[in-house]
Amino acid sequence: MTDAPVGRLHHLIVDCPDPMAEAAFWSAVLGDPVTYAEDDFVVVSADPTTSGLAFQRAPGLTAPTWPDPAVPQQMHLDVMVDDQAEAGRAVLALGARQLPGDHVYADPAGHPFCLIRRPGWAPPVHPG
Repeated sequence: MTDAPVGRLHHLIVDCPDPMAEAAFWSAVLGDPVTYAEDDFVVVSADPTTSGLAFQRAPGLTAPTWPDPAVPQQMHLDVMVDDQAEAGRAVLALGARQLPGDHVYADPAGHPFCLIRRPGWAPPVHPG
């Protein structure tokens, strides 16, 4: 057995009822463009040859009920930000809704995500 990886992450695929709406939300939150779009599958990434987030149509999706475990969160993104309060206002304006907990929100399809204060080792999200 070697220490070589088996593979490399291509995309995190997120089920949702409306892939384009979900991609538009995350594109605005993360500042990356939509780089591929079909009716049932849309990708947000830095460029067309970079891995990113992909959104796949799932018409019968039941949105998570976090923090109630009745419907598990299904996936969870931590978004690194310089200022949690400012970022919170921005994601709410983009269509997120606030959930119970510190800086916890749901995207338009109901997937929970957290706005995490940028750790000291990371460069500023918005330098200047």
